[in-house]
Amino acid sequence: MSDETPPPDQAPGAPHPRETRQLFGQAEAESAFLTAYNSERLHHGWLLTGPRGVGKSTLAWRIARFLLATPPAEEDGLFGAPPPPETLDIDEDHPVSHRILAGAEPGLASVTRSENDRGRMRNEIVVEDIRKLGKFFGLSSADGGRRVVIVDSADEMNVSAANALLKMLEEPPARTTLLLVSHQPSRLLPTIRSRCRTLRLSPLGTEDMMTALAQTGAEPPSNPDHLAALAAGSVGSAVRLINLGGLDIYAELIAILGTIPRMDRQRALALAEAAAQRGAAERFELLLTLIDIALSRLALTGATGAPPMPEAAPGEAEVLSRLSASPHMARQWADTAALITARTRHGQAVNLDPAALVLDTVFKIQETAGQSR
Repeated sequence: MSDETPPPDQAPGAPHPRETRQLFGQAEAESAFLTAYNSERLHHGWLLTGPRGVGKSTLAWRIARFLLATPPAEEDGLFGAPPPPETLDIDEDHPVSHRILAGAEPGLASVTRSENDRGRMRNEIVVEDIRKLGKFFGLSSADGGRRVVIVDSADEMNVSAANALLKMLEEPPARTTLLLVSHQPSRLLPTIRSRCRTLRLSPLGTEDMMTALAQTGAEPPSNPDHLAALAAGSVGSAVRLINLGGLDIYAELIAILGTIPRMDRQRALALAEAAAQRGAAERFELLLTLIDIALSRLALTGATGAPPMPEAAPGEAEVLSRLSASPHMARQWADTAALITARTRHGQAVNLDPAALVLDTVFKIQETAGQSR
């Protein structure tokens, strides 16, 4: 893996979750974990779920830091038992904090996709990645301390890896907590889900998102509401949008839709050509994502009778209202979204020219829009 490529559990352009000191907008999930901890009925397996980019990995590392730095409660002594902890915060000068930041904490193991024999990142977590935990448990068991395992993301385990992890959940090593980060829990084995307690993280509101973005060092947007609408409460998505100019791309897409029925083909062609430039693969993927968002917001407008708020681009509400003014159009836009998704996947599979793929998509949108008149 090149030095420029972030590890699998780190969002491009954002600090690694182990380096993120604060978690915003997820007080309910943190409180649920603390309640379980203070009740002395801490489950050995936890499934951290929710949309991408809302802080699941950050919470996993916060929990790990907390568990490894917090001594077990003792029986009432001379001065009585200490009060139960009210926060997962651990001082950054704590030895555990230093060791975790340096990747040198013996009580913590992190499982992600690994490199193959040719030095290329695998597409899935393989059984060897899970079996390495056996050595970790053996080396760290002598001190009798707590041990924590983070699997990020558990959705990426192949069948053999999932079965190996299931055995650990069925017979967990003593004083071990397993934290499974999952973007799509439905992809996990039902037996894995049933042996974990779930912590669900929610999308962030605009204020929490802006605060979390400041922590990543990302350039703040001129219109936070536009970013919040497009990112759907995901800080990871927001960072990607900022780094790739997603707000401008979406604004241009909405402007092109605003020229329908006499669609400005020159602007559509320019949008397509920009996506086809050399080295623009990420921007092309982002454009396809933004097209899907626009179609979803069109369908939602027709289904509810009003455009979603806040707007994600200047003048978006007027464009959505005009092109999707009825439940009938909501169904048309939903069908178009499904068709375009299938066509773009096929086009990518056969290496169709990105510019041609984008133009084909835009013309299909124009065809559907014609049914609104």
